[in-house]
Amino acid sequence: MLKNQWRSVLGLALIALLASAYTQADEPTFIRSAEWAQPVGEQYNLYQMTPTLYRSELPDRNAGRLLEKLKIGTVINFLPEPDNEWLKSPGIRQIQLSYRTDHVDDSDVLAALRTIRGAEADGPVLMHCKHGSDRTGLMAAMYRVVIQGWSKEDALNEMTLGGFGNGNGFKNGVRYMMRADVAKLRRALLNGECSTSAFALCSMKSWMNTANTGS
Repeated sequence: MLKNQWRSVLGLALIALLASAYTQADEPTFIRSAEWAQPVGEQYNLYQMTPTLYRSELPDRNAGRLLEKLKIGTVINFLPEPDNEWLKSPGIRQIQLSYRTDHVDDSDVLAALRTIRGAEADGPVLMHCKHGSDRTGLMAAMYRVVIQGWSKEDALNEMTLGGFGNGNGFKNGVRYMMRADVAKLRRALLNGECSTSAFALCSMKSWMNTANTGS
């Protein structure tokens, strides 16, 4: 068992090294897998991950017709700026979950995964950030691992080598994924908890609200 743990650690360390080399390369070579998200057209860095989940960079005012063609029901935005400047389709719900990859924690991931799963029940979902590589890449990788059961190695390979752009923030996503406790994330997601820690700010707020309601 210890031997297998060391293999896993070494495997993740190798992926981290490859990701660092990738971000420094002038002309990186992409190795595409059929299991990875597949490109949709040539605009917006748009890829389809599953029949109900897409990922992209920040779209523009001309994206409305394409989103309607894909039957997108919800757009999830990981940026601090809202989407209402470009997204005018009244039939598409807008959700904003702003976060930074250099400060991401389990509560950010759980909020994103819970929102994605809930939105998928109402139709295809598009998640995006500015370039479609760092913020979106990390949440796509965590969706693969926590929801779909991929290994960390496979999800990191897709995130860093999938051709989604020059991800200068990949190192932050790799760092988070290497220490993420997938089993705890799955339990928290199943139990409706906002974090894997009872001492997280969102957990403390939830506890205080419950206490005030009961008093």
